[in-house]
Amino acid sequence: MWENWEVIDSIDSTLKREEQTSIAGVMPEPEPLPPTAWNATVKEYPRGVCVPQLVALQAAATPEGVAIVADEQVLSYRELNRRANQLAHYLQALGVGANVLAGLCVERSVDMVVGLLGILKAGGAYVPMDSTYPQERLAFMLEDSQAPVLITQKRLALQLPTSVQCKIVYLDDDATMLAQQDAAEPTCVISANDLAYAIYTSGSTGRPKGVLITHESLLNLVFWHRSAFRVTAADRATQVASPAFDATGWEIWPYLTAGAAVYMPDEETRLSPPLLRDWLVKQRITISFLPTILAESMLQLEWPRTTPLRSLLTGADMLQHYPPADLPFAFINNYGPTEATVVATSGRIFPEEHPAGPPSIGRPIANTQVYILDEQLRQVPVGQSGELYIGGTGLAKGYLNRPELTAERFINHPFEAGKRLYKTGDLVRYLPDGQIAFLGRADHQIKLRGYRIEPNEIVSVLNAHPAVQASTVIAREDTPGDKRLVAYVVLAPEASVPANALRQTLAQSLPDYMIPSAFVQLETLPQTANGKIDRAALPVPDTANMLPEEKSAEPTTPVEERLIEIVAALLGLAQVGIDDNFFMLGGHSLLGTQLVMRIAETFAVELPLRRLFEAPTVRLLAGAIEEELLARVEAMSDEEVQRLLA
Repeated sequence: MWENWEVIDSIDSTLKREEQTSIAGVMPEPEPLPPTAWNATVKEYPRGVCVPQLVALQAAATPEGVAIVADEQVLSYRELNRRANQLAHYLQALGVGANVLAGLCVERSVDMVVGLLGILKAGGAYVPMDSTYPQERLAFMLEDSQAPVLITQKRLALQLPTSVQCKIVYLDDDATMLAQQDAAEPTCVISANDLAYAIYTSGSTGRPKGVLITHESLLNLVFWHRSAFRVTAADRATQVASPAFDATGWEIWPYLTAGAAVYMPDEETRLSPPLLRDWLVKQRITISFLPTILAESMLQLEWPRTTPLRSLLTGADMLQHYPPADLPFAFINNYGPTEATVVATSGRIFPEEHPAGPPSIGRPIANTQVYILDEQLRQVPVGQSGELYIGGTGLAKGYLNRPELTAERFINHPFEAGKRLYKTGDLVRYLPDGQIAFLGRADHQIKLRGYRIEPNEIVSVLNAHPAVQASTVIAREDTPGDKRLVAYVVLAPEASVPANALRQTLAQSLPDYMIPSAFVQLETLPQTANGKIDRAALPVPDTANMLPEEKSAEPTTPVEERLIEIVAALLGLAQVGIDDNFFMLGGHSLLGTQLVMRIAETFAVELPLRRLFEAPTVRLLAGAIEEELLARVEAMSDEEVQRLLA
């Protein structure tokens, strides 16, 4: 145990001083600042301990306090700390220590938090992995990270790559063995410059790349967040993001280091705006982060006039809408690439009667500087667009095993010797009050439903197919609010290939969100005068230019016939086969919610959203609907059946 009780006193006094920067626990309306003050963000924060030590101190101070609530499981700080300690001792025996990466592939659960904290307590750095990723992608991440250990759950064993060489620890199957480990605080020597985690993001070379984040950067995020939103032990926060999304750490560590409780909604609830709203109110949640596309859906719902929720945070995509005037809580927009430790800028969004453009991304957070520069790295005037560069404590160390890419993206600071700036590739401009307006990308990188996608990673897989001679991938938004990936392919001479076959090829190595929903066939890719692909000239997908789908079995029941019509209309496709996967066709959780609603309207059958994930094809989903209809008929009396038939 770290005998460092003065740390808590230091943290408390620091945060009390910072409380003057916020009102009622949320960000106040921004005051005009002179340009010279726009990067004056220096704030002191405790640096003598790291996140795992802070959680241990909280567990000692409030052992019976609620730490994690997931489904029916409630974990106290004492129990969380004990289980993480036991895992940490075992991991240390397996070679996990300072700057050693350890894989974590688990579902959103209590186990996920125990795994994250256990790795940190062992002194290691966690590499979160999404169990829904293709086995090829998971195998690459394990090989690239050289993780000696993979922590997972036995029920996910079939989804893991068969070629795993590292030691596997099953948090569920090995629970008895782990419970026999030492429960005392492990000896853990880590410094601020040691790694806390590595997050893999899409890579332009066809392979994902690992971003290396240190404890110092993570601590800055934690203490900025605790100060900005006045986090206390009385708070109830949420964990909604995917385990492999860097926002997961942001949802957990600011709260567990403050003695607050973290609540995890189940999968169906977290994907349905109405269910999620009701859950937030019922659980008396006070602070929540939701990805942009989900948060915008939540803003459109009716809310009770009073609710414990005081701050709804969003980020990960371009915010399009302002909150309504009667929203009973503050709405805060956040921006930040993985390379800047989740959040680089933040600002409260107020209702606007006549907005001049999309909501801003705020101002730089504590100990973060932003610069808007032209191609010669000169600062541009207020109102003029330029590329956003980020500096400060939150910067990543760089990319794992990618020194050339690190040097390319993390450049020498043009105004301060010995420091670095991260070149984001995002186009922005300063507003007159120092807020920052996001304009788009300077390159071809795509942001889709919170995921960062390098089109070249998709193109490299497509071009490896023997039928494909050349290809390009872009995001289109031909219907407002419906942003989709579209692939344009030039086939090899005499070659033919159905769209289904290309989807299946991509699905072997890419996650669902990186699979285009439409494949357009072209004779040649249009080019600009200097020989580059002319993306502006790429045509809108339609029935005349899209690759045909492989002919599938014909629908055999009225339910299948009607369901095909519903899915095709919802996804904007001319043709859907009964064995096509909804998610591989471009569907996602919010479209899934709409599909479930249309099923209820058409067939008077209430299916939970999770049923769509279990039965993602028309054939399987129609079977689920027919089962519900049959069960209803079997429960009817003879008289009711006769009336129905009549």
